[in-house]
Parts: sequence; C-alpha cells; structure tokens
Amino acid sequence: MTYRDVAVKLLSHVYWHRKEQFMYDEDQYPCWTLFAVEDGRFCYGIGDKKGEAGFGDIVLCPPHAGFQRRTLEPLSFHFVQFLWLSEPGSAEEEEGWRGKVTVHNKERLISNYDYLKQLSGWDEESTLHKQHMVNDLLRLVQIEKIRKDESDTESDALMDTARKYMMDHAYASLSLLELAVSLGLTPVQFTRRFRKASGQTPSEFVNEMRLTRARHLLEGTTLTLDAIAARCGYENGFYLSRVFTQKIGMPPSVYRSMYRV
Repeated sequence: MTYRDVAVKLLSHVYWHRKEQFMYDEDQYPCWTLFAVEDGRFCYGIGDKKGEAGFGDIVLCPPHAGFQRRTLEPLSFHFVQFLWLSEPGSAEEEEGWRGKVTVHNKERLISNYDYLKQLSGWDEESTLHKQHMVNDLLRLVQIEKIRKDESDTESDALMDTARKYMMDHAYASLSLLELAVSLGLTPVQFTRRFRKASGQTPSEFVNEMRLTRARHLLEGTTLTLDAIAARCGYENGFYLSRVFTQKIGMPPSVYRSMYRV
C-alpha cells in the first residue's frame, strides 16, 4: 500500500475528563472526527468496524457516518474534528483510517495529550500549536501503520493479544510471567517480542497505563495515595510514590499541588 503525507486542518478540540456516558448512543458529524482515549474504555461501532477502545487507541469516523458508542468505564478522551488537507488517495487507504488505530509509542502519545490539554484557548497561536499536535498524532499513527505492514503478521497478532490482556488487567493483580507462559513464550522471549512490536517492554507498557490513571486521580480527586495506589494496581502508596517520582520527575504530592487553585 502507498502512503501519502498526513496533513489536516483542525476544526475543533474538546477534552473530556472522566465522562460517565455519552449524551447519544449514536451520532453523525459533518466532518472527520476522532476520539483519542487517555483513560477508561468505550465500545464503538462505525459500519462494520466494531470493538472496544482504551488508552493508546484512537477511533476515527468519516463524515456523515453513524458513530455508535457506549462507555464501559469513566472515559477521559480528546474529541477532535478536522479536514484532510491531503485526502486519502484511495478507498482502501480511507478504509485504513476508519475505525480504531493504536499508537504504541506511549511516551510520545502522552506528551501530545498533555500539550493539547494545556492549550485551552482558541487564539491564533494556541490553535496553530493544537493543529501541530493533532498532525503529529496522526503522523505517528501513519509511521506505525508502515512499520506494522513491514513486520511479521503472526508476531503482531500475538503481541496484540498480550497488549489487550494487559489493558484489561493493568489495574488489578497482573503477572507478566503467567502471561508469557500462557502465550507459549519464556519471559525473555515475551519481553523481546513485545519490545520489537511496540517499542517498549511489557512492564513499561503497564506502568505507563497505571501512572496515567494515577495522574488523573491526583488531578481530580482528594483520594489518599494508598487509595490511588489500590485503584492503579500498585501494592501501596509508598511504592506508587517511588515509581511516580522516578518516571514523572516529582513526588505525587508536588504534582497534585500543581492542579489546586
């Protein structure tokens, strides 16, 4: 498949934090629309494209198509509407942009999401920066599409299974050793294969999901650190604090204070 350069004009952007449910079970939009999930899960249906989406997933809907959706748990996501500046070159290429796409570079993804949240205004400068972030996000999808087409299909399928399992169990008791065995791999084989498919180790993937939820809970609740740890899959608040400080660069208490007015 031939890929064209990705370039879009941003029309609107809204960030929803822990949305309990959608106002309508189905809607249509006059332009291209995407839901970029930062936390939580929802199920979707766009024609024959159906499934579930969670952190790392982006669901795209073309103009005037019925978009069915239902939250499975409180959903934090970026709602973006845009126009293609370089239209998909064929029906096959457009089909590749309809439905769910997954971004494996979670560090870059989280960075883009953070910048989008910080750019709350719609002045000319903020709008240009937002458009840059959305284009960067879609180009990231494009790059990974190319890499996926060049990689081994069976390997991708098995690692997709592992990824879905980790997404479903990241916030509870999760044994990566048991997961590796269930896939017929040794822990070393699993780690190497997952890193090749996604650019990070299984433990890094799980930690990013857990820390993303921890950050949301620190920003939007008054829960104790132990309570947050329990909701994010960590043993206790002390361990969460150590991991959080190492990865985010500041203690949870300092991070939380930045979101208090």
